[in-house]
Amino acid sequence: MFSGFQARDWLLANDPALSRLRMGLRVTLTIILSFLVLLAIHMFILPLPTAAFGLGIVLSIEGGVAVRDKGNSRQLVTRLFGCVASLAVVGIAAGLEDRRFLSDLVFLAVIALASAGRVFGPRGFAIGMFAFTSYFMGAYFRPPLAELPEVTIGPLVSVLVGHLVRAVLLPDDWRRDLLRSLESVRGRINQILFKLAAIAGGAEIGEADRQELRQLEDRLKEVVLMAETFIPRPPAGVFDGAADPAAELAIRLFDAHLAAESAIVLSFQSPPPFALVHAVIEADAAELARFEGMAEAIDDRPQGETVRALLWLGEARQQLTQAIGEGQASGFSEIDAVKDTARSPAIDFSFANPLLRSALQITIASAIAMSFGLLLSRERWFWAVLASFLVFTNTNSRGDTAMRALSRSLGTVFGIAIGLVLATLLSGEPDIAIPVAVVCIFLAFYFLQVSYATMTFFISIVLCLVYGMTGVLTLDLLKLRIGETMIGAAAGTAVAFIVFPTRTRGALDSALARWFQALRDLLGALGEGKSSFELMALSQKIDGCYRDVTVAARPLGSSWSVVTRPGQIRQTLAIFLSCTYWARILAKSYEAPAAADTLNRLIAADLALIDEAAPRGSSCFLIKRKASGTTGRHLPLSREGARLGLEMIGSALERLYPQADTLPFAAGEAIARSKQG
Repeated sequence: MFSGFQARDWLLANDPALSRLRMGLRVTLTIILSFLVLLAIHMFILPLPTAAFGLGIVLSIEGGVAVRDKGNSRQLVTRLFGCVASLAVVGIAAGLEDRRFLSDLVFLAVIALASAGRVFGPRGFAIGMFAFTSYFMGAYFRPPLAELPEVTIGPLVSVLVGHLVRAVLLPDDWRRDLLRSLESVRGRINQILFKLAAIAGGAEIGEADRQELRQLEDRLKEVVLMAETFIPRPPAGVFDGAADPAAELAIRLFDAHLAAESAIVLSFQSPPPFALVHAVIEADAAELARFEGMAEAIDDRPQGETVRALLWLGEARQQLTQAIGEGQASGFSEIDAVKDTARSPAIDFSFANPLLRSALQITIASAIAMSFGLLLSRERWFWAVLASFLVFTNTNSRGDTAMRALSRSLGTVFGIAIGLVLATLLSGEPDIAIPVAVVCIFLAFYFLQVSYATMTFFISIVLCLVYGMTGVLTLDLLKLRIGETMIGAAAGTAVAFIVFPTRTRGALDSALARWFQALRDLLGALGEGKSSFELMALSQKIDGCYRDVTVAARPLGSSWSVVTRPGQIRQTLAIFLSCTYWARILAKSYEAPAAADTLNRLIAADLALIDEAAPRGSSCFLIKRKASGTTGRHLPLSREGARLGLEMIGSALERLYPQADTLPFAAGEAIARSKQG
């Protein structure tokens, strides 16, 4: 049985800052309140057409998902602009009802403009989504012009209710989110400690356990990156000194992340004693003091380094817990919010802008989906266009688009299968069907940020339940929906591969170029004597670039690929993860060195390796490597942490291209000399 605290810890560990929970609740609550307000208007003031309810529900979803501006006032402005766009396109759709061919062409024009609107940033994206879905609903319900005044009530109610939910009932609060994200960091550190306790005392760690620890490490990195975004930073992004409360908190978070990674890395080399892991979990000061003495006695042995890593993690965890306690008591009131002074980037209307290329892809895919969808049904072809439009959302390459199309198709098929069963069982039982539909809506948007297929699965169930309650559910209708969805998904995938195709390796090349440049910047900053806060910020930038690399590389290892190389993909990502880790070690431990010449040689050697590897881009993911064991000592001593960090970065970069002829002689010679002393 979970206690309340255990349940909250579990939820925070799996949903950092409770962002997914808040998303699901916002969308669900907005839909419910909008529907109830419209129903009250319908029953007590004036009858409303079906289109008003449809627009109210659909725009409630868009208001919760698409509006991403910072600040309540900006969000309200975006919602109002979106409402105006919605009313305009619904009016156009109603006016062109008798000219269906012209209406279809105008729909394509709306799609093109809505897609191109993403060039203007979050507000353009939101207004575009409002316009697209509103024309979709207007063309689907076909309200007569005489009903337009009543129809406008739907979008107006959804906009006002959506803002009420977002600004008052479930508002954004960066201090609350910061506290929750720190608790999530602690929760994921605890998961790592529990896993280490399970494998402690063994002679070695098996491959399955290694893989699980790597996954826990990735999950920790994910939530640390989220927590860092909630800590207010100066406009330049670098703190002036440790006296700043925000800077102190950032250091504690940085140390906790690095200590947890070090504990994992060292445990691979030598599993930790169970008593020590238990002492860290329980914060047993007497037992930890005993192990501190043991670490000094076996300082140069692998076991000693593992002990030191766990002691470091215990201390960092206690510091993080203290920060969480202070945050709970004060609400981080001592940390001042930083006003958003960032300038909007220049708008690029050329086809060099990937957003405009994507807009053309979406328009062509929608036209193809419309053409083939009409062959199946003159009334239901909108589903094909909807699928082709949405498969391009949040994708970076043709591989991403194909994965999203497959996810949508599978989610629709399985969702309709389950929805058909539920709708049949709950036929004539609206008191049960409505709560089930509400739960499915919540689950759909709770999982939106995690799995597009899962979101589609639950939405398909909701549609089946709605069809069942309205009496239009038939097997032929569900078959038609599956067919139209597959047409749209296929059209989107085909266009992604033919029109302005962005190859998966091309997107990966771009992500790798940013990662190499971030590492180059860090190494350059060392030679320039930058402050520790600047080094820390640069190492965090490498962390963010590594996350982009993992996202870009995801389609290469997917099961749908013609050629699947999950082993090579994981091995190569592990090398980049190792470099990223050692860059963080380097940023933490670097100080004005006594042996500057040695470190400068190591920096030059690492830069030479970067210059050799960076131009080759993603080809490193295609190389077969032998499984390599651990390399020497992994946890740096304070007196030589910078040197060891540079050596380990060089060693990891060498493993990207292990063939002897790929390593420049000068770089190899420099590394060899530095390692000899």
